Amino acid sequence: MKSAYFLVAFALFAFASSFFSAYDPSPLQDFCVGINDTKNGVFVNGKFCRDPKLVVAKDFFLSGFDKPGNTSNAVGSAVTPAFVEQLLGLNTLGVSLVRIDYAPNGGLNPPHTHPRGTEILVVQEGTLYVGFVSSNDDGNRFFAKVLNKGDIFVFPIGMIHFQLNIGETLAVAISGFSSQNPGTIVIANAIFGSNPRINPDVLAKAFMLDKNIIKYLESLF
Repeated sequence: MKSAYFLVAFALFAFASSFFSAYDPSPLQDFCVGINDTKNGVFVNGKFCRDPKLVVAKDFFLSGFDKPGNTSNAVGSAVTPAFVEQLLGLNTLGVSLVRIDYAPNGGLNPPHTHPRGTEILVVQEGTLYVGFVSSNDDGNRFFAKVLNKGDIFVFPIGMIHFQLNIGETLAVAISGFSSQNPGTIVIANAIFGSNPRINPDVLAKAFMLDKNIIKYLESLF
């Protein structure tokens, strides 16, 4: 009888352990469509790994974060990334960061979302007004704060968020991410500048606007 209980307990333990040891890794790109012909298999979830014996120090090194980005654009901000594309040593490590520069008096990192990573931001210079909106399940609550030099703010994964320079001088922030490739979807660009365009009838009904206004907005992107 004891052996029977032992076998049952062992089977339950093995079954439970499978939940912890067998899992799908988090996606590192927008999609990864399966194929049957491996000759056409170019991508993996992440990047192929170099032979560890051939790895050198420069694989973990990236310079240039001391240089400000060019904020002479429509939104007045610039993002300098250190994702796995720029720093191959990040592959499989689940972290990355960016430098963000904001023009004085309204430089904006516009509303966007990172589908694959939580963001933690620290202000290096200037004053930023930042915020994010929670999910529909949470009632789309808006969380906002004015940040000064040295202040930190967290944007949970997938939440729409922004940063606005409300100071009269340049502002700089550094953001860390919980993914080597967190992805970025700028809301206005995605909605009004998609390729191909979303049918204006869809957007007119969704935003409760005249279709001509939608067409005008699309012309800006």
